[in-house]
Amino acid sequence: MTAIQQTEFRQPGSEKGESGKIFGFPLKGFGLFSSLLLSFASAIITFCLTTMVAIFSLLVWRMAGHAGVDFAMSYRDVGFPASMGVLALALPFFLTLWVRAKFLK
Repeated sequence: MTAIQQTEFRQPGSEKGESGKIFGFPLKGFGLFSSLLLSFASAIITFCLTTMVAIFSLLVWRMAGHAGVDFAMSYRDVGFPASMGVLALALPFFLTLWVRAKFLK
């Protein structure tokens, strides 16, 4: 193999001093703002997706003949608790990644 072919087949992160990646984001240069942004973005995405599934579930329940369905339950009882749970998991996770990237150079 020539030197050019060897550099083409090199694995990502195999260079000396290069850190790994998490979800496509490099740990090197992983700042506080980006960790907070990822934490809150994951919570917002969770809120939207779980609320959508809950609304459609209540819609099917109502179409099955059950009257008096309160669609606010999808936000209050499903979307908000799910997003707070994800936020409670994502904040320590991403902040730990930031601390590791900052102090373990």
